[in-house]
Order: sequence, then structure tokens, then C-alpha cells
Amino acid sequence: MKNMTRRRFMGLAVGSGAAAVLAGCGVRTAQTAELVASELPLPEPFGVPLPIPPVKRPIRTDGTTDYYEIQQQEDVAQILPGLDTQIMGYDGIFPGPTIESRSGRRTVVRHVNKLAIPIAVHLHGGHTPAASDGYPIDLVLPVNGDPHEWHHNEHIAAGDLSEGSRDYVYPLEQRAATLWYHDHRMDFTGPAVYRGLAGFHLVRDDEEDALPLPRGEREIPLMITDRAFSEDGNFRYPSNDPTLKHEPGVADSHMEGVVGDVMLVNGAPWPVLEVAAVQYRLRILNASNARRYGLVLDPAPAGGRPFVQIGSDGGLLPSPIRHETIDIAPAERFDVVVDFSAYAPGEYVTLINRLGSGRMGSVMRFQVTRREKDDSQVPDRLAEYDQLDPARAKVRRVWRFTRGRAGSHLGWAINGRMFDPARMDAQPRLGDLEVWRFGTDLHHPVHVHLSPFQVIARGLRGPGPFDSGWKDTVDVRPAEHVDVAVRFTDYQGPFLMHCHNLEHEDMGMMSAFQTV
Repeated sequence: MKNMTRRRFMGLAVGSGAAAVLAGCGVRTAQTAELVASELPLPEPFGVPLPIPPVKRPIRTDGTTDYYEIQQQEDVAQILPGLDTQIMGYDGIFPGPTIESRSGRRTVVRHVNKLAIPIAVHLHGGHTPAASDGYPIDLVLPVNGDPHEWHHNEHIAAGDLSEGSRDYVYPLEQRAATLWYHDHRMDFTGPAVYRGLAGFHLVRDDEEDALPLPRGEREIPLMITDRAFSEDGNFRYPSNDPTLKHEPGVADSHMEGVVGDVMLVNGAPWPVLEVAAVQYRLRILNASNARRYGLVLDPAPAGGRPFVQIGSDGGLLPSPIRHETIDIAPAERFDVVVDFSAYAPGEYVTLINRLGSGRMGSVMRFQVTRREKDDSQVPDRLAEYDQLDPARAKVRRVWRFTRGRAGSHLGWAINGRMFDPARMDAQPRLGDLEVWRFGTDLHHPVHVHLSPFQVIARGLRGPGPFDSGWKDTVDVRPAEHVDVAVRFTDYQGPFLMHCHNLEHEDMGMMSAFQTV
């Protein structure tokens, strides 16, 4: 990649400097975000069934590899009852199809770009070679477009460009886990994901299969997002350039992050899932651009602590952990088991968002309809893996996530510098253990590509209640620092570390590092 200067675009007025309190949507605790309100009447909650994204089937297989093809295209979805919404979807649906893979078995996904804009695909949580990681200037140009339309842009021209399609190769030499895939184009990730470019990718392995956990129809993926809608039923998002072709960024008023006033789960507003009075495994993903959630069940079962956490971003925990509530930041995943046998048939159980009120204080509802035999259980021991010893770290690095400045323009920066795809801010050696400290001004969910990490401290204390297991994203709260231990392995090349508030990411809060 040749040297370049990143085009700066966020000329904006600075707000109070504190986490924005979303009084307009009833949020009782601080979030770094601003509300976009819908322009049409919203449906009453709990009026539609929960959809389950379809599982994608490979187009062919051989002795080592499963091959898939996904078309990225515009389509129409009925998200709000009776209204059509234009989406950008993987295979034209939102969420995109779920891919299920086996640990250690190679998966190749060909993405065909039938959109009018370039795309990049990142397998979030994937242990992936740099060429397939979705570096934000390694783009797939539109299949029917004029490539010369994009080559004049110095950032795009410097990347590894494909015309029409690209094969993303995933060795998947990693543990079973809940991964997800989404767009990762430089400066335009926020609006692309907001319009629908997100889907689950589940990795399974023998260790997990041997456990008597709920499975089949009792294993439910839950992609939680928030959106706002225009009067015509389309998504409402404050892009500087609604075509997503040229001018990046959002309106100055929403540089903190974008949150909406409609709760979607698997693309449906405040849905209902009928369940038997048995245990269910819920794979919970916060795929929102900026909103954090505090998840609670109402009514709580006798004895409390209804969420039995069995897994985190990077797969199974060593032992289950019981929670009364789960706080989940953008891009985090929590794998939990809920036992609905604590409720009688006919009861309704609501998944509450304690970080919201009014309509945004509810996420979805479970309707207990029947009793069934249940032979599933959560063992006291789930998985084995080594705990990283921070005393053995060879390198310690400090990363500060704050407002940033480039000349007269403001945005978001890491260590005072906004993202330049040609600048490598660190060169960790493969196999070396490092300790990274993330410090913040406001809320910043920090995501590290390539290899997972273990949280070792929050401030002067140990890990928080939601920091267990292998993580790839950690919620760093205002004026806080979090220490993580990380060891990068297997793949040399450029990778990213960034804030997963997507508006912050689009406005410069990314850092590239080169594994050597």
C-alpha cells in the first residue's frame, strides 16, 4: 500500500464531551450515541413471530473444504407490518443467511457484489488470514459497475481490489463459537450494516457437540439491533451521502453514534417466540451500531439469575456463570441457557432492556405454550483452555480512545491519530504474549481482529462480571481502562483494532497493526 493522507470529513461542533444521555428514547443510563426518531407510527410490540435466519447450504464440498456463494444485493423486506423497506442484504435478506462450519474444516465464501457500491466482508471473531479478513480498503467492486468510477479514489486504488466477486478463505482453526459477518468498507461500515449487511456464522466442534446442551429447535440465534424508519418505510440514517458512494460520515449531530427507536430481533420488531417449558440455548449478538443493552427477564423465575452463561465471543467458558442481567455492547456475543420450566404454560416472559424505557425498554417476548420432555443439561465443566499469564508478556502497549482532530476537523482517534490504512501503529510478533491497555473518554466497545484476548483487569480491579472467557470485543466505559492479554498466531499481515461503535469507526477510530 502506498502512503496517503486519509480524507478528513467530520467538520462538526463539539458537544458536552460527556456520554450523550438519550432522553428522547428514555435511556436512563449514559450511552455514547444520539437518537434518530422514526417518522411514521410504530407497531405495537409483540405482534409478530420471531424469524430464524435460514441456514446456508454449500454449493459444493470436497475432502477439506465447504464452498458457499452469497449475493450481496438490494431487495425489499417487510420489517414493519404492511410496509416495504429497501435493504442491502446478503442474498437479499436481513439478517443474512447463517453459515455453519466445523472447526478445522476450511470454508470458502464467494461474495458477489450486485450492489451499486464497493463492499468488504469481515468475519467478526474469525481467526483469518489477512487477505480474507476484510481490510477496509481491500474491496469488491460492483459486478455491473464501471471500475474507473472508483480508481480515482486514492484509498480505494491503494487496496487489493476485486471486480464483481471475491473468495474469502476461512481455515477456521479455532474453537466452536458464535461469529458473525458484516460489511467493513472504510468510512461506510455504519450505514452498510444499518441497511442490512450482517449475518451469523456459527463454528461447531467435537468438544461442544459432546455436551448435553440444548440443540436443534432449542438453539436460537438472536441478532438484536435498533433502527429508525422514514415516512416511506425505509431505514432512516443520517448519512452525509445517502448513496454511500462518495462523501463519508454522518450528520454533525450524530457523530456520537446512531441509535433508533425500533427494536429488531432477527430483523423483526419486538417479536414473540413460542417456547416449551424446557431449556433453550440463546446465542445473543448485539449487532447495533452504537446501542448498549442491559438484558433482564421479566418476570424473573423463582431463585433469580435466569441467564446461565456458557459462552462468550470466543466460545465456551470453562464453567457456566449465572447472571441476573447481561450487559452487552455492540459486537459482543453472549451464549446463554434459559430454563423455561420455571414458568407455567400460558405465561409470557419478556426480555427487558434495563438501559432503555418506553418501547425501547423491551426487546422481545417468549410465550410458554407447552410442557415437553427435556434431556438437556448444563454441565459444571464446559471446556478446557489455558489462562494467559500477563506476567509473561513481552510487550505492553497503551491505546487511548478519544475525540480526535485532523487540522480543523473533529472525529475520533486512537492515541491522538485518526485511521490511515497505510500506517501500521504496532508490529506484534506472532507467538509473543502482549498486554494491551485500552483507555477511553466515553463508551467505546473495542474490537481486535485476528486473535482473541482475555480480560485481566478493569482499572485497579480484576475482570468485570461480563468479561469471562475468550473475547474479541470488550466494553470500555467512560474514563476507564481495561487491560487484556493477547497472543497473535499463525498469520502475518495487516489487521485492525478499532471501536465497534460504527460511527466512531467510520470517523477515524481504527488502528492498523502488522503481525510479523
